Amino acid sequence: MKNKRLITGLFIFFIFVIPFIVSGCARVATEHKALKSGKNILIIGLSADATNLIGNMAADAPTAEVTSQIYDGLVRYNRNFKIVSDLAKSWKITTGGRTITFYLHRHVLWQDGHPFTARDALFTYHLMINPNTPTAYSGDYLKVKKAETIGKYIFQVTYKKPYAPALASWGLSILPRFLLRGKDLLTTKLRSHPIGTGPYEFYKWIHGYEIILKANPHYFRGAPRIKEIIYRIVPDLSSMFLMLKSGGIDYMGLTPIQYTYESSGKKFRMEFKKYLHLSLSFTFLGYNLLDPLFKSVKVRQALSYAINKKEIIKGSLFGLGRHCYGPYMPGTYYYDGNVKKYRYNPEKALALLGEKGWWLKNGRLTKDGSRFKFSILTPQGNPERLSAAEIIQQNLKKIGIKVNIRVMEWTSLISEFIMKKRFQTVLLGFTITPDPADASSMFSGNEIVPKGLNFTSFDDPVINRLFKKARSTFNLKLQRKYYFKIQKLLALASPYTYLYVPQAMPVVKSTIKGIKPAPAGIGYNIRRWYFKSFD
Repeated sequence: MKNKRLITGLFIFFIFVIPFIVSGCARVATEHKALKSGKNILIIGLSADATNLIGNMAADAPTAEVTSQIYDGLVRYNRNFKIVSDLAKSWKITTGGRTITFYLHRHVLWQDGHPFTARDALFTYHLMINPNTPTAYSGDYLKVKKAETIGKYIFQVTYKKPYAPALASWGLSILPRFLLRGKDLLTTKLRSHPIGTGPYEFYKWIHGYEIILKANPHYFRGAPRIKEIIYRIVPDLSSMFLMLKSGGIDYMGLTPIQYTYESSGKKFRMEFKKYLHLSLSFTFLGYNLLDPLFKSVKVRQALSYAINKKEIIKGSLFGLGRHCYGPYMPGTYYYDGNVKKYRYNPEKALALLGEKGWWLKNGRLTKDGSRFKFSILTPQGNPERLSAAEIIQQNLKKIGIKVNIRVMEWTSLISEFIMKKRFQTVLLGFTITPDPADASSMFSGNEIVPKGLNFTSFDDPVINRLFKKARSTFNLKLQRKYYFKIQKLLALASPYTYLYVPQAMPVVKSTIKGIKPAPAGIGYNIRRWYFKSFD
């Protein structure tokens, strides 16, 4: 019966689903060719839709990607993760690191023609510290003692105490005062029709399908060379890959199986250029510490021992990743590889669980008559994470734990489950930023706030104090000492089971030029990319 059902399912898939995908790809390819006939358009594949288009109001990667083209910050990171000028042409740090004075570019225009001034920066600051603002990033700005404008083009902030991440924090999107003043950020039309100062301006958003941006002809650094960007939303990466090969997409991230086995032919190598670099992210299984099942440190440590990370990297990533032991990029200045490592050891896992009253009997792990079981939530459109969840499911089954996997649409997962803490565990990834202080948003007790990134509700007073000390000194060696201690304590506390750092595998149409790989990847200078035919 099972084999018959499987054969029937495969029949339906190949007879009905494949033709639908192929015909859809053909339709999109036709649209794409029509659009690009005599036009200069870059189509980028996104596996999930944005949640809104006001910079600073969302923490998901698709929103960050799109809004990074629409808005500018006062500063930004360059290709080597060095802080450089953006809307601020220069700055001066005084009073022992407590005061930053930003000297802004003149003649910058918002995309509707209004002039940009220091009042917009001041307005953005006030917006970020307003308790009614739905943002996960207020912490950096609540440390400011005083913010003021000095004339039209000077913005100055003074902190209560020296704050090491201060300068980097002003890479946030600066928002238009004249459009948002007095508006409700949950209902304003700028959530879906934004106006910024960035290189691309908003044109159209068809939810769940595409977001279209057009080059800003008045961009203060010069108009982008590619005149239009279309973010095409395709949750299924297999369908996205078919669209890439049929001409419906120009740029996407490959899956390990696509990179290793499906993109090695001569024709593909002629039409596309593949890149490979360590991703600026880590993937983890996060525990809801409000759930009684995961309150015990020994239980969380046991689960980390019971999960075979090596098998996940080999089976899910085809070896295109590396082990992860904390929230910092391996090999960087602040990364400590000498922390407690939970190498696969199911016997050790069972011993720790036994200390908390969980015993394996007849293939079931039970305590007081109740079975150890839980659910993993993970977003759709990421086959590696789904595969990792399935390996975790099988690993834990070996010690009598029942795991259910629930794959969910991205925006619903974030807004209805994670942010409302309606989950037991989640299998997700976080971006690793160049600023080590950013990890506090995930692990500091002060960040257990609505819509915050510390959705596991992890709170350790010692770690909280160490984050505070690390942020209060400009001495890099001392910072490193504090962050090393934090990593050791996080490894012991195990609010996450760290799984892997994946390789990034972007692929781009070979007719696109101007790409310069760097530690920041390839997309950091997308505004300088161009099509060979439009050179």
